[in-house]
This record gives sequence, C-alpha cells and structure tokens, in this order.
Amino acid sequence: MSYIIDRRLNGRHRSTINRQRFLERYKAQIKGAVTEAVSRRSITDIDRGDSISIPTRDISEPVFHHGQGGERRQVHPGNHEYVRGDRVPRPEGGGGGQGQGQASDQGEGEDEFVFNISQEEFLNFLFEDLELPRLLKRQLAGVETFQWQKAGIVSSGTPSKINIVRSLRQASARRVALGSSHRHKLKELEALLLELPQDPAYSVKRQELEAEIERLRGRLLRIPFIDTLDLRFNHHIKVPKPTAQAVMFCLMDVSGSMNQETKEMAKRFFILLYLFLKRNYQRIEVVFIRHHTSAKEVDEEEFFYSRETGGTIVSSALELMKTIMEQRYPADAWNIYAAQASDGDNWNDDSPLCQRLLREQIMPWVQYYAYIEITPREHQALWHAYAGVEEEFPGSFAMQQIIDGRDIYPVFRELFARKQGAAA
Repeated sequence: MSYIIDRRLNGRHRSTINRQRFLERYKAQIKGAVTEAVSRRSITDIDRGDSISIPTRDISEPVFHHGQGGERRQVHPGNHEYVRGDRVPRPEGGGGGQGQGQASDQGEGEDEFVFNISQEEFLNFLFEDLELPRLLKRQLAGVETFQWQKAGIVSSGTPSKINIVRSLRQASARRVALGSSHRHKLKELEALLLELPQDPAYSVKRQELEAEIERLRGRLLRIPFIDTLDLRFNHHIKVPKPTAQAVMFCLMDVSGSMNQETKEMAKRFFILLYLFLKRNYQRIEVVFIRHHTSAKEVDEEEFFYSRETGGTIVSSALELMKTIMEQRYPADAWNIYAAQASDGDNWNDDSPLCQRLLREQIMPWVQYYAYIEITPREHQALWHAYAGVEEEFPGSFAMQQIIDGRDIYPVFRELFARKQGAAA
C-alpha cells in the first residue's frame, strides 16, 4: 500500500478561487452588510474595505463525513510548524475552557462569521445594480479598446490554441481515407482464403494469399495515428469593442444660503457619484461647475475643497452648462448627464428662468438630469420650478430630497438604480 503525503507549504493566493466562490454564493448577505457599513461611515471614507459579519445560519451547508467504524486513510496538507515525529505540547491551563459573563435561562444566541473584504470588493458590492440610465452607443471618439473573438478553425497556430477534438476528427478521417482501399482488398483476400480447399495442391496459392494479407495489414499499421497535417487550431481575431462616450455635469451651489453642513453633504454626494463613474465607465468625462451669483468651471480639487461663497443665481450654472455642451459635447456624439445639488434657495425672478432653460435648451439634449435638494425644511422655490420640468420629462428628470447624511446613499441608489428592462 502506497501513502502520498502532501508536505508542500501553502503558497500565496491559493485560496483566491475559493474566496470568489464564497463571495458569489453569499452575495445577498454580503451586500446587506455592505449597505449597513455605508450607513456607519463617512462618504469620504467609502473607498476602503471593511470587516463584514454574516450570521452563521446564513452560511451553514450540508457536509458529507465518515460514519463510525471502518478503515479510512487520509492525506493531510503540509504546514509551517510541524513535521512527522514532532510532539505537540499540551495546552496550558488544562482542558477546560473559561467563560465570562452571567448565565441566562432564556433567549438564544448565535455566533457570527466575520471576514475582511478588500477595497475593490467593497466597491463592487456598493455599486452593484447601478448604472447610468438610457446610455446609448453614440459616435465613438476613436477606437481604443479591443477584444479577442473566435474566428473559426485554422490549420496552423500555437500549441496553446490546439483544438484536440477537431484534430482527432481530422486524423480519423485521414486514416479512413488512406486505408479504405486496403481494408476493402483485405476483406476480399480473407474471404478468398477461407474459400480455398484444404488441399496440398493449393498450398502455394494459400501462401501467396497469406503473404499479401500480411503486407496489407502492415501497410494499415504504418498509417500514423495522427500527423502534423491533422492538427487544427482555434483562431482568434482582435475586433474593436464599442465604447459609449458620456459626460457628467456636476453642478453645486456654494452660495451663502448653503451652510457648511449642507455643503459637506453636497460634496459627499458628488464624491460618491465620482467614485461610481470612474469605477464603472472607462470612457466618461466629468465637468465640475460651482456657482453662486456667477458660475465657473473648476477642476476636481477646487470643486470639492474651495470655500468660495456669495449670492444665489442658479441660472448662471445652467447657462454655463449649455455653453459647454454646445462647444465641447455635441448631443449627437455624447451621452450627456447632469447632477445638481442645492438647498433650493434662489433669487425670486431666477427660478422661472431656470425652468425655461431646462425645458427648452438642456433637457431635449440630455439623457438624464438628477436634482437633489439638501434641506430639512419645506421644499424651496427651485424645487417647485423643477417640478414642472419633471412632469414634462418623467423618464429623464428626477428629484430627491436629502435631510441628513444618512439619506445620501439611499438617494444615490434611487437616482441611479438599474431599471428593469432598460438597455445598458
């Protein structure tokens, strides 16, 4: 009896496949835990991993094991600490465990399975089922990405691409074609040999038939089982992968009516949006616009960290957005999206102008426009003006209200949730 014992040390990343299977199997539980973790942390710290807890009842599964008695042999994996012949010391303190706390005569408890997920895995679960609505394949700005696609079978290629089934099939067809005439003649000679009388007068004829039969069998055996001409290979070609162009306009109110807490919530919303766009869409541009009485296009650093303030004229941001669209992002070549954050306060005569700008010069050309009003009070003038735009463009204009920081992630998911039956 031979015994094989694996004494190799555990290599790095050997459990990666098992980890991916675990994450896929318990996706619903992990996603719920991720959502709960988001509610506990700041949005600015959202792009890091976390420790996830899952109740043990959710990960229990049936197992097969050996019954009592019988004989069985086991192969144990190697380890870093012990080899055959080492003595394992007895644990200190005896065999009994020590517990803490008071006993109870009611209720039931349940252990939790705790494990860490990486930053990439955390963001995967965070942004799952989210997408940019109504994203269409418009004009491409140059082909930048390719993908390999199967293009049939060829007779030459690299060994790594050999098609075993087609090669064996070709070899079988070749052997049949080369040996068919020999087999047919061999059957005739064997039948003729059986018909010869067992008479010494036919001994010479019998020897000639037997020699010819042996010659034909030898020729059949010399036909190679597989030849270089039989080899067939999978053929792949590199084809361009369509990439949709998209631009996201981020409009943020930084006027004096926006206190510091409101501005921080607006920044957190846009940070979440920025992470989502950069992670899920390779070909997308983001335009940052800050406004008070006047609007200005800024970079990412100034958008999130500048402390500029002033009065409130929202139409200045919409005018600037319209100008940038006309100059750099024509609607026939780009999927245009916009997200606007404000506390709803606006100059009295400016809200009707904002409504008119959206209806006539912006909404006919954009794919989706999301407006969030950050205020614990009643809806402000800008909300009521935008309500008419929502009625006219129900599928491409959406409004939500944020009262405190806990509403940011639920509102974000509501605005960008993947719609059933929508084409990505």
